[in-house]
Amino acid sequence: METSAPRRYPRLWLGLLLFLAGMVGVVALGVTVVPQLMDGNGAVPPLWVVLLAGVVQGAAVVAFAVWLGLLLGPQVGLHAPGFEAVALNRSVLAALRPQLLPGLMAGGVAGIGLFAIGGYASPVALAGVEPQFTVPLLARVLYGGITEELLLRWGAMTLLVWLAWRFLQRRQDAPRAGYVWLAIVASALLFGAGHLPAVAVHLDTWTPEVVLFVMGANGVFGVLFGYLFWRYGLEAAMIAHALTHAVAWSADGIVT
Repeated sequence: METSAPRRYPRLWLGLLLFLAGMVGVVALGVTVVPQLMDGNGAVPPLWVVLLAGVVQGAAVVAFAVWLGLLLGPQVGLHAPGFEAVALNRSVLAALRPQLLPGLMAGGVAGIGLFAIGGYASPVALAGVEPQFTVPLLARVLYGGITEELLLRWGAMTLLVWLAWRFLQRRQDAPRAGYVWLAIVASALLFGAGHLPAVAVHLDTWTPEVVLFVMGANGVFGVLFGYLFWRYGLEAAMIAHALTHAVAWSADGIVT
């Protein structure tokens, strides 16, 4: 039986695949949220100009994160097995099989946790705040599950692991678990901080309680996704992150 030959430039092809996947989330978030923010505001540029600017900015950030992961990930043992299987013309199912169960289990538990935290543990300052925009489930799944994982895990976490391995471990052996955990926690805190601007849109004043809640709650999930990336692969983190939003959304619909 004749088999297809491996692609000539797998790294370039892998980078393109990751970039396009990340851009799906950027576009999905832009076309669903930006029109809501601009609704009734005639003092801003046309919608298409704002959308284009957002897509260009998002493309630059995603491209940088993809480049970091491609350059540094293989040196510290961090991979995206599913995407790599496509780039190398290998079995995607075989690459994803070890990641599916951990990703699904983590996503299910995290989704219930996200629902519980949002509904029963949020600070008083956030309770009763009328959202100025809503993010549809599809945009949450695509942007959170794919784009954010590319930015925070594939890009930021990989860079942090590599820096510790390069300068503290002097490139000796595989990165130590302690250094990887530091990178997981640090990237998780960045993940939490990245949610502050979205919350700021809905609030008139900030309180330390709100900042700690937003960073802490999202940081916990970031640690979980970072662990999955380290131990199983990028797709496990993506599956868990996407499922977290889906489960939380479903639970909220059932309760309300």
